[in-house]
Amino acid sequence: MKGLICKRILLKLSGEALMGEQGNGIDAGTVKRLASEIRELSRVGIEVGVVIGGGNILRGAEKASEGLDRITSDHMGMLATVINGLAMQDALENLGQNVRVMSALKINQVCEDYIRRRAVRHLEKGRVVIFAAGIGNPFFTTDSAASLRAIEIDAGLLIKATKVDGVYSSDPKKDPNARLYPSLTYDQALSEKLKVMDATALVLCRDNNMPLRVMNIFEPGAIMRLMQGGNVGSLIETG
Repeated sequence: MKGLICKRILLKLSGEALMGEQGNGIDAGTVKRLASEIRELSRVGIEVGVVIGGGNILRGAEKASEGLDRITSDHMGMLATVINGLAMQDALENLGQNVRVMSALKINQVCEDYIRRRAVRHLEKGRVVIFAAGIGNPFFTTDSAASLRAIEIDAGLLIKATKVDGVYSSDPKKDPNARLYPSLTYDQALSEKLKVMDATALVLCRDNNMPLRVMNIFEPGAIMRLMQGGNVGSLIETG
């Protein structure tokens, strides 16, 4: 653990991160690459929790806007995160990493039920823990689930892995004048309505002093550089 910035992290991956160059679904090569980076973090002694979205399979809010009952569509989205969690579990196990998937919905024929004390014990034993099914309730995003789980397991850092290299004043793909924020406060992110996480997730982190790092997951080795003290992405903290 010498030289590492913290002992325990919560890594938030979007479902889209698993697609690779595909338009949807799960790309095996991409999952394997991400699993390799997570495995390397665990190998050097970092305790890793993971929350994966389900947008590569189904977005509950989008289905609700198409006329499907919101609660039903959100439950469908939660199940999509379980599918992604099982895919990541398989990739990690193929690399020799001990891992557990824990679901906020009772689905214990395929994975464990989420129990906080058991999750912490898994982490202490060096197992990667994948938290699936959000928080188990509709109307909450997987960003909110990541914030909640990070707080519950007493993580030293919440990392949101995205397709861009930090927080910008506007969409850098659309606005050539978009400004990168190396650091900012939660109040600033909320007041400027920066598209970092949803407001519930940001407020949870702010009120519980959980630091958040936003970074590009597609840059190889970036997470390890961050954990070794590198200035990677954007840091958001309580002001």
